[in-house]
Amino acid sequence: MSFAVCAGAMCACTFGMAPSAMMVTPEGKVMSSMPLATIMDQVPLKNIMPFGMCMSLANPQVAAATAAALGVLTPMPCIPVISAPWAPGSPTVLIGGKPALNQTSKCICSWGGVISITNPGVMNIQIP
Repeated sequence: MSFAVCAGAMCACTFGMAPSAMMVTPEGKVMSSMPLATIMDQVPLKNIMPFGMCMSLANPQVAAATAAALGVLTPMPCIPVISAPWAPGSPTVLIGGKPALNQTSKCICSWGGVISITNPGVMNIQIP
């Protein structure tokens, strides 16, 4: 069993320096006390907020700042760049016609970070 992800869920990125709250918007969703997330809730700055500072050298801002500091890793502000939905999602539960997002789903940032759910936001909605 895994738990459904809803508004208030917390996320972390392997290259981010701080956790971030996930924003789940209610459009196209089923009625519930809280909006539940789907695998398509991956829009940067709408669903996935910045993770403080980014430490990935694949991020052009970090690479430039590190080069300017003569090779000393210099983190820069995080702006997630997400080009694909969360995976794997729930194979059995659909929300608004899309697979539900569960706590084991992951998302990949274009700068190489793996974004994961650290707290699903609610503990009483289980997905089979």
